[in-house]
Amino acid sequence: MKSVLVTGGAGFIGSHLVDRLLKEGWQVTVVDNFDLFYSPAIKRQNIANHLKHPNYTLVEADIRDYEGLRKRLSGEYDVIVHLAAKAGVRPSFRDPLGYYEVNVRGTQNMLELARKWGVRQFVFASSSSVYGVNPNVPWREDDPVLRPISPYAASKVAGELLGHVYSHLYDIRFIALRLFTVYGPRQRPDLAIYKFARLMLAGKPLPIYGDGTSRRDYTYIDDVVEGIWKAIDYTGSKYEVVNLGSGHAVGLLAMIRGLEEILGVTAKLEYLPPQPGDVPQTWADTRKAERLLGWQPKTILREGLRQLLDWVRTCEEV
Repeated sequence: MKSVLVTGGAGFIGSHLVDRLLKEGWQVTVVDNFDLFYSPAIKRQNIANHLKHPNYTLVEADIRDYEGLRKRLSGEYDVIVHLAAKAGVRPSFRDPLGYYEVNVRGTQNMLELARKWGVRQFVFASSSSVYGVNPNVPWREDDPVLRPISPYAASKVAGELLGHVYSHLYDIRFIALRLFTVYGPRQRPDLAIYKFARLMLAGKPLPIYGDGTSRRDYTYIDDVVEGIWKAIDYTGSKYEVVNLGSGHAVGLLAMIRGLEEILGVTAKLEYLPPQPGDVPQTWADTRKAERLLGWQPKTILREGLRQLLDWVRTCEEV
C-alpha cells in the first residue's frame, strides 16, 4: 500500500484529494492546523467521513513547527503533497510576515523533512497569482515574466524556487502546480463564486471591485484533483512547473450571468473601487500539462457552476 502525506488535507482542495486517495487504496496522513482564516468547523465537516476510514490518519499540527512535525510524523511516505498555506491575495496585504512564515518557511520545513526522510516525490500547490500583471496571455510556464503584486504571490514564487534548490541538491522530484481559481463543492466561503451565490440567494448586493471587466480562468475541483493525481505519478524530469487551469478566461459579469441563470435570481451589483493586488485577468496555457501529465480540463463552467450551486443549496453555513 502506498503512503502519502497531505498538508492542508482538511481544506477545500485537500479534502477532495483525500477522497480520491482513499478511494484508490492509499494510506493517507493529513497535517492540518485548522487555521482561523475561516471557520474550522467547515474543515471538520470536510473530513467527517475520512475520520472513519482505517487508512486515514489526522495529525493536527502547524507546518511552521519543524520539530513538532519531525516528532509526530512517521516519515514513511512515498510522496508529499503540500497544499497547506495562508491563502488569499487581499488578506496577505494585512499580514505579509504571516504569509512569509507559513508559505515560505513552512514550505522549506516540508522540503527539509522530505530530505531527512528520503521522500523523493514532492507535489506543491503554487498559484496563478505568480504571473501577476504579466500581459502575455495565455500564461505559459516558460514565460520569463513573473510580476507578482502581492505578498501571497511572492510567497508562492519563493516556494517554487525552494523546490528547485531541493530538487537540484537533494534528488527530490518537485512538481509545482500553478492552480487557477479553483471552484466547486466545499469551496472556501471567502471565494467569489460561493460568496456571490450566498449573497444572491439572500437578496443582497454583490461587491464588484473595479469596473467588472476582470477575467478569470475558473477551474473545477475535479479537474484539479485529477491534475494532482497525475503529478503524484509523474516520473519524468526532476523539476517542473505546470499550469492547471481551464484554458479559458471568463469575464466577471459573464460568470455572474451564469449564476443568475442557474439560481433563477437577478443579481444586484454594487460597484466599489479596485482592490490592491487584483490582476485584470488570469488565463492558463494548459499544453504543458497535457504533454507532461496527460491532463486536460474536462468540466465546462456552466456544469461546474451547477454542481457547486447544488451543493450550496443543501449545505448549512457554519
